[in-house]
Amino acid sequence: MWTCIVVSLLWMGLAGCSGKSGTPTLMEYTPADFNKEMHSGKTMLIYFQQKVSSDMSRFLGELQQSAEALQPYGVLVAKVNCSKEHVYEYCAEEKAQVTFLFRGGKEFSSFHLNVMSNVNAIVSEVLFTILQNEIKHVHTVKNLVAFEKKARGKKDIALCYANRLRTPAHRSLMETAYVYGSKYQFIFITGGPVLQNLGFDEQTSSSKFWFLHCAGAPSGASRCPAVRLRKPVSILNLHSFLQFMEAPLVNEVYEDPTSVQRAQFPYQDIPQVFLFSRPATQQQDLDTATALARRLRGFALMVLVHRQSPAVKTPEEYNAAYRLSEKGSEVKYLHSDNPDVLLALFTSEEEEEEEEEEEEEEEEDSKDSTDDIQGNDMPDSDELNDEIAAYVYKNQNNLSDPDSLTQLTSDNFHASVAQSSLTVALFYLSWHAVSKTFISSYVDVAEKLEGSEVQVSVVNCAEWTDLCAAESGSSPPMPLPFQPVTVFPTVLLLRPEEPAQHYGGMLSAEALHRFIALSRPASPALLSTQEEVTSFLQEVPPAAAGYKPDRALGLFKTRADAGVRSFTEAAKSLRGEVLTGLLTGGLAEKWAAKHNVELPVVLVFPSWDTHTRPSALLVSDSAEELQSHISTALLHPLPELTVENLPSFLSLGKGLLLLFVGEDEDETGRRQSQALLEEMRGVVEQGGKWMERYLVCWIHLGRTPAGTSVLGSYLGSAAPLPALVLTHLPTGSEIYQYSPDTPVVASSVLQWVQRVEDGTESAAGMLGGDSWPPATELYNFLDIIDKEDPNAAKQKTFEGEEDGKEEEEEAEAWEPSSSVPAAVENHHTEL
Repeated sequence: MWTCIVVSLLWMGLAGCSGKSGTPTLMEYTPADFNKEMHSGKTMLIYFQQKVSSDMSRFLGELQQSAEALQPYGVLVAKVNCSKEHVYEYCAEEKAQVTFLFRGGKEFSSFHLNVMSNVNAIVSEVLFTILQNEIKHVHTVKNLVAFEKKARGKKDIALCYANRLRTPAHRSLMETAYVYGSKYQFIFITGGPVLQNLGFDEQTSSSKFWFLHCAGAPSGASRCPAVRLRKPVSILNLHSFLQFMEAPLVNEVYEDPTSVQRAQFPYQDIPQVFLFSRPATQQQDLDTATALARRLRGFALMVLVHRQSPAVKTPEEYNAAYRLSEKGSEVKYLHSDNPDVLLALFTSEEEEEEEEEEEEEEEEDSKDSTDDIQGNDMPDSDELNDEIAAYVYKNQNNLSDPDSLTQLTSDNFHASVAQSSLTVALFYLSWHAVSKTFISSYVDVAEKLEGSEVQVSVVNCAEWTDLCAAESGSSPPMPLPFQPVTVFPTVLLLRPEEPAQHYGGMLSAEALHRFIALSRPASPALLSTQEEVTSFLQEVPPAAAGYKPDRALGLFKTRADAGVRSFTEAAKSLRGEVLTGLLTGGLAEKWAAKHNVELPVVLVFPSWDTHTRPSALLVSDSAEELQSHISTALLHPLPELTVENLPSFLSLGKGLLLLFVGEDEDETGRRQSQALLEEMRGVVEQGGKWMERYLVCWIHLGRTPAGTSVLGSYLGSAAPLPALVLTHLPTGSEIYQYSPDTPVVASSVLQWVQRVEDGTESAAGMLGGDSWPPATELYNFLDIIDKEDPNAAKQKTFEGEEDGKEEEEEAEAWEPSSSVPAAVENHHTEL
């Protein structure tokens, strides 16, 4: 049976699965035929046709082709004409856009026609559903390493990456998995960190396939040797490649290379490398050939020629030979003691061919995807005005999925939060472009926090509208620790019996992880010994390793002092951004005396300050005022603007006195940039209180390339460097440029700023009024539904879930599970 499937698979690959002339018409069942076949236990894909249209005719044509493609896998494809005879339940009007998969005498799965738009989609979806319990999926390098460790010495791994679903490449991977699934462990990766670890970028990579030699991997090896398919992912290439991986590492012959026959199918297109062996060094030569063969695996077949045979006529001056893959290629001889020379002969050739073949694959997949889009009346990406939405639409099949994270609902929210000292919750909308984009970063953060006490969770506000509206669903009602969530995505940090902490930083994995890491220690930390104070000021919490945090230390006589309460509230507000500590008693008095200050006082230790003397702040009764003073004291006197910190600086509402410096190409350039920064520090120092209304800052265009676009929008792309501008003034949107012909000297800059304030300087331009309105009017569908049906929000269910928990339990019995209708959600969330 296995051999027959392989032959059929290869035949279809050669024929292209065109399904044109000679393809039988789609089998049509009567209700009696359907019931008979279903109770026979066969695997069947059935469409219950209710009407005829041009779109439906197109779908039926694709379904007809899939009948022949799925036949070798034991899947029967047919339709039932509901206009002739009604089939109870399946001929209902609401199921007119759904196909059903039956297995073992009962309904196994269903697919919306949106994801069954062509034969490639139909075949890949059906085979994936059948194999879902056999195929593994990995999202992290750690998961992949665990699979390799488990398979070592037992089974080889076939590692697959489909850059797009429902394409010819994706179908080829699924068909190959069906045929070889019992022989190898098939694992699909979702891109992201795993693909990057393998040396590829998911934004530019086509579908990939690797063979991991785990069955024969050395016991001491940390990873299984991996070989990548360097041809486009197709049925024929995959089969040939798998056979190639099973070939002996070294073939030994006793004849001249010119007499060695070219390899037969499926190795006929694989180059050959010949090394020569002598009786005196036979074992050493075999070891050398084996080592080189491992490096050439996937590129060429290794042949070891024994010179003691009289049939070998190759002159002694040569120690190696090779024959390329082209038909009629002759054997070429060489002498080299460097195996990299041989390796380079094939890798360069393979890389050129691979680039050409991948371009062809991308064109084919793109055409297939275009047909898919047009067949479902989906908009072209050019019609999407929002850049983020366009990115999501283009990469929708490669985005991370939140299903692997803890799902918070109205039913389990309080119990789940109570189980962990810290719960991080992402509130998102499943159809929202920014939410979808951020989920990838959020999943990365979850991977970094794996094994810690932090529970990383998500709330889908498209489903749990009452929870996101801060309406407790428990009985009796328990208050929720946050206000209604109206902005998406929103990240909240939740602790038992405490108000939620809002994350307002950059939507990036690094920024969020840093915030969570700095939020884990108590705020403020209660210090009582000199060792604890030293540890607080010098050591970084293990969870925040790699970060250099700001610190604030409150010194009070007793914990009952009036200022302790305001400091504690300010510390909680700064949690995640600043490490705070509270010190009282005699030790606090010693610290105050050491720094010549009186209690109560707050000592602020900025992360950028290399000096040991901190800033000292008076303690006010207002927590908000104290928090503002701490934040101001932590500001660098001359901060470098980056993409990450720009929003926080703009939120200060100050005008920007901004210096643009270019990339330092040599030591001279570095000295010039340093001299410019010294002058700007002089502006801050000489300007004193007067300059506090401005934020004096700078951008290094080498470290922050986005600054080039900012400078271009201010002054034009041809602006000379260094460039000094005054902009974002509270009084207007003018942009002023310091004369490029005038040296940047502190005194001259201050005079120029004074002229700007006096109105004697002319503006060089105006801040743009660009905005990015939505492409269409925003409708709050959830609000409309809730108004029409007041009970809708409480039910927290989509259409199709009204039959009770029985269908829900059945859906959860197989992966992937999803409460989102098939019409709007891709079937396999793992890929």
